[in-house]
Amino acid sequence: MHVKELFDLKGKTAIVTGGGRGLGRQIAETFAEANANVVVCSRKEENCQETSEYLQSLGVESIALKCDITNSDDIDQVIDRTLENFGSIDILVNNSGASWGAPVEEMPLEAFQKVMNVNVVGTFLMSQAVGKVMTEQQSGKIINIASVAGLKGSDPRMMDAIGYNTSKGAVITFTRDLAVKWGPRGIYVNAIAPGFFPTKMTKVVLEEKGDVMREFTPLRKFGGENDLKGAALYLASRASDFVTGETICVDGGTNAT
Repeated sequence: MHVKELFDLKGKTAIVTGGGRGLGRQIAETFAEANANVVVCSRKEENCQETSEYLQSLGVESIALKCDITNSDDIDQVIDRTLENFGSIDILVNNSGASWGAPVEEMPLEAFQKVMNVNVVGTFLMSQAVGKVMTEQQSGKIINIASVAGLKGSDPRMMDAIGYNTSKGAVITFTRDLAVKWGPRGIYVNAIAPGFFPTKMTKVVLEEKGDVMREFTPLRKFGGENDLKGAALYLASRASDFVTGETICVDGGTNAT
């Protein structure tokens, strides 16, 4: 098979949660550029609609749907609409997430629980529901968006968000365990651990601690608008057909320090 065919997603359908902006939008664009149909969903449907319209301009089919990933009814609706429109679900990207910055001793319990609920429980619920479809198909690729913060402790001068770090560590372990359990069904489960990317979620912390964060990054720069595309396409395509249970760091070398 030619290498271009290995990375071609023509005929595939992807769901990207949190796909209306930030890293999710970058991943949704990647799949559209590789010829996949893309379902963009998040709690803010207007952001998804704007992204979906742009993806359609690239020559693929796309729909925008409202979805709170902690709500099973919302998830079921996304799955039903996706199957109704496209007939299959080949790729799922669990990108929706939440964060809360505070010293450990000051972290409100409700804030910690909210972050865990969105980042961990939401990833579980979405994977569980889509996994039922993929099990029937005996094929599918799930990509969980973790974080380099889930791989090690963070200096509080750079990042002080115990709930976020904990949740992303859980996502990485969830990825490994699910890969083992669902590999015999033809379902691949991998994760991407981004480093520091300028997004709406990271805007405040980058404004306050951007210089320190850059200093902690060996490449001395933040991630850009194209830097997740390669890893996302690799894990979604046939190019990664012997890879599962892995976490790929896209972090400018942060995890190597």
